[in-house]
Amino acid sequence: MTKTMLVVAAAVVLIFSVGCTAGPNQMTGSPDDEGKVAGFWKGLWHGFIVLFSFIVSLFSDNVRIYEVHNNGGWYNFGYLLGIMMFFGGGGGGACKGAGRW
Repeated sequence: MTKTMLVVAAAVVLIFSVGCTAGPNQMTGSPDDEGKVAGFWKGLWHGFIVLFSFIVSLFSDNVRIYEVHNNGGWYNFGYLLGIMMFFGGGGGGACKGAGRW
């Protein structure tokens, strides 16, 4: 029974994650708008608050978890770094589970 529940949970996670995949960035190549293009630091911040942004975005059409008007690689790097900082990576938890610490 637990195997069936695990398969159903994995299928639900897969369906929801496929529905949240990124689309094309319509803002690519648009003017800078006086420095309002998100760079590394905004990406870091948006990655750090991604969980809270996601919860608010469920109830509001005006909140997004990813800034589409960004400068590309540096924003993405900051975003991923912020997510990793917030959620803690998980590598230390794996070692503790193995009984090595």
